[in-house]
Amino acid sequence: MASAPRRERLRRYWDRHAASYDEQMGFFDRRLFGDTRPWICSKATGDVLEVAIGTGLNLPFYPEGTRLTGIEWSPAMLARARLRAAGLGLDVDLREGDAQALEFDDGSFDSVVCTFSLCSIADYRKAIDEMIRVLRPGGALLLADHVAASPWAARAVQRLLELVTVPMAEEHFLRRPISHVRERGLTVEQHDRFKLGIVERLVARPPAA
Repeated sequence: MASAPRRERLRRYWDRHAASYDEQMGFFDRRLFGDTRPWICSKATGDVLEVAIGTGLNLPFYPEGTRLTGIEWSPAMLARARLRAAGLGLDVDLREGDAQALEFDDGSFDSVVCTFSLCSIADYRKAIDEMIRVLRPGGALLLADHVAASPWAARAVQRLLELVTVPMAEEHFLRRPISHVRERGLTVEQHDRFKLGIVERLVARPPAA
C-alpha cells in the first residue's frame, strides 16, 4: 500500500482530473473498451457494490431492481457521481471509501463490480481480497480492466508507458487481475479478452455455501 503522503498526492491528482474524466474515458470506451460497461453491469444482481465508482459512468447500465452502493476515494469524483445519480433518478448509496480497506461486513453483497480501476489502485491484490471478503458465497465478482497485452511488442510499449504513469498516477498497464482471482480459488465463469489482449473482463464466483 502506498505511503500516506503518496496516497494524498494521488487523491489530489484524481480530484484535479475529475472534470475531464468523463471525456477521457468516453474516448477509451468508444475506441478500446466497447460494450464492456453494459456487459459487466448487466450481470449484477441483488445487493451490488461498485468499488471505485469514479464519476458514475456505469450507473445507467445496472438492471432495474439492483440495490447499489458505490465507494470512491476522490471526493471530487464522488461529487460528480452523486450528480449523475440524481440526474438519472437513481437511489444509490454513494460514500467515500478505500478499495483496499472496505468498511462493510463479510458477505454483505450479491455482486461486486470494479471497472477500469484496479490498474490505478496501489495494492490491487488487497483490493481484490476485500471484494471477495464482502461477497456472499456464490456471488458474482465482476471485473474489467486494461491489462498486459498479448503480443510482446505491445507489452514493451506498456512497460515504457509505466515509467511515466506509475510515478505520476499509479497507473499500471502490465497487471492481470484474473491471475489473483484464480489464486484465491474463485471459478471464472465468463471471460473475454480482446484488442490485442489489452482489455479483459470476467465473471467469477467464490464457492457457494
